[in-house]
Amino acid sequence: MNPAVSNLVISLGAMQVARKIPFDDPQILTYVRIGYVVSQVVVLGVYYYVAMKIKQKNDLTVLKYVEPQPMSKEAGNLVTTTVRDYDLAETSKLVRGVYTGLAMMAFLHLYLKYTQPLFIQALMAFKTLYDAKPVAIHLFGQAAEGDLKRPFKSAGLFGATANPQTDKAAIDEAEKRVGSKKDE
Repeated sequence: MNPAVSNLVISLGAMQVARKIPFDDPQILTYVRIGYVVSQVVVLGVYYYVAMKIKQKNDLTVLKYVEPQPMSKEAGNLVTTTVRDYDLAETSKLVRGVYTGLAMMAFLHLYLKYTQPLFIQALMAFKTLYDAKPVAIHLFGQAAEGDLKRPFKSAGLFGATANPQTDKAAIDEAEKRVGSKKDE
C-alpha cells in the first residue's frame, strides 16, 4: 500500500479511537503524554542505532546521481557521494523530522491545549519508523533494491515525484556542465 494512503487510513482510524478516549481525566491525559514521549524516544533511539550501523558498515561505494531541480525546467546538479554519507544524510533528515514534529506538538498541546494529536502522533511515529528506508535497509536487513535503491525516490508536493536521475547519460551531461563551469 502507498505510504501516503496508509498514513491517511491510520490517522483516520486513530482519530476515531481518540474520540472515545476521555482526555478530560488527568490520569488518562498523563498516560497519553507518557506514551507520546516514549514513542518519540524510541524512534530517536532507533534512528541513532541505524546511524551507528551505517558508520559501522562504512560502505564507501561511490554514488553518483543528478538531483532534480524542483519547480525548474533546467537540469539538476550532479551529486557525488558515498553510500555511507548518503544514508547518514537520509537518517539526519528523519531525525530532523522527529524534532520538527516535537516542536509542532509542543505548540499544539502546550499552547493551544489540543490533546488528540498526542495520541495520533504517538501511533504515527511507529508508522513513520516502519516506512523509513534507512531503517528498512540497516535494521530490517532488506536489500537495497527496487524502492530501497539509492538514491531514494522522494514523493513531492501533491503526489508528484522528484526522482533523481541515475542513468549514465544524465550523469555524463551533468559532469560536462560542471566541467564547462570550471573552465569559465
